[in-house]
Amino acid sequence: MGFVLALILAIIIWITIDLIQGSKIRHHSPPSAQLTLNGNIEFIADGEDFFKILLEDVDKAVQHIHMMFYIFRDDETGMKFIEELCRKASEGVSVYLLADYVGSHGLKKTTIEQLTSCGVHFSFSRKIYLPFLFSSLNKRNHRKITIIDGKIGYVGGFNVGDEYAGKKPKFGYWRDYHLRVTGEAVMGLQKQFLFDWKADNAPLQVDDSFYPPLPKGETEIKYHITNGFGVKESFAEYINKATASIIIGSPYFIPGEMVQKSLVDAIQRGVSVKLILPMRADHPLVKEASYRYLVELIEEGGEVYQYMNGFYHAKVMVVDNQICDIGTANFDQRSFHINGEINCIFQSKEVLDQIMEVINRDFIQSERLDLARLKKRTISNRLISPFARLLSHFL
Repeated sequence: MGFVLALILAIIIWITIDLIQGSKIRHHSPPSAQLTLNGNIEFIADGEDFFKILLEDVDKAVQHIHMMFYIFRDDETGMKFIEELCRKASEGVSVYLLADYVGSHGLKKTTIEQLTSCGVHFSFSRKIYLPFLFSSLNKRNHRKITIIDGKIGYVGGFNVGDEYAGKKPKFGYWRDYHLRVTGEAVMGLQKQFLFDWKADNAPLQVDDSFYPPLPKGETEIKYHITNGFGVKESFAEYINKATASIIIGSPYFIPGEMVQKSLVDAIQRGVSVKLILPMRADHPLVKEASYRYLVELIEEGGEVYQYMNGFYHAKVMVVDNQICDIGTANFDQRSFHINGEINCIFQSKEVLDQIMEVINRDFIQSERLDLARLKKRTISNRLISPFARLLSHFL
């Protein structure tokens, strides 16, 4: 018995030291960076549309394809991409595919062998390493970016898998937001892909084709690139500037004290605050971790809506119907303190009109959460709640 207790204590001490010391290492990445460039934006909010447009652009590639996803599956949807990437590699196109080690752990060894044997350069991002086993397991590259011939870029919430195409009955229709970028702003995505690739591999030999001359573009785009620091500060900054309205969409809502205070202060100064969240959580502790934040917001006068038409995975914030933030970061502690993320902040009436049309449709397909229903909790919810709060930093 004494040996077992000593072993448990040793493991706890090991994990604690691992997480504390490992948290000081940002995987060779700066904690936060901002890059402002001009470009043109196409907004995509449907999985089938996203995969169709992306595959069409991949098919037209003549020089190189650089692709990074948090989740890349070898299911029906994933195999379409694998076959297309292999075909392009066989034509002489330089193809690099980067997938997060934990997010894409389901990729079979035979699939990876298929990719590499056909000429695709494949690598996992943020591999697990010793002595910081637990901290490296915890630090994920949550970015989803694609660059084709240095001329077309993609960034947003969609990963590659059947569920994102709405083909998984468990989730049903999948709502997400993604951006197709052209113009000079593609350079920012290219730089980030090359940086992420270099973090786990030998750096690519960069030539002029990676950064071809591009038209400036009509919209100023600010890329906010983060690695465990800077997301909550950015969100709070824009929330604090709001004078009329704030709309937030996220699959998870665990804002922490700083962002929560900014939202409550906004409501108290007369700003309309509306949230869209999924009705069904894809994690057993998320709803309980969100509970106290949602109760406070509703009590202060905020409005919370739960998306009913499938699973809501979009990451968006619109301030005063003028400033829009779309990217990979969720409104949760993992995105705020741990993950590698990239968000795009821009002002474009034309694009915002398209985004607001979809957001308004999402509100219609949602049910407003009232305080009485929110507070109606089962015994199991109450028992889970302390654990959810304890683990909220990792959710």
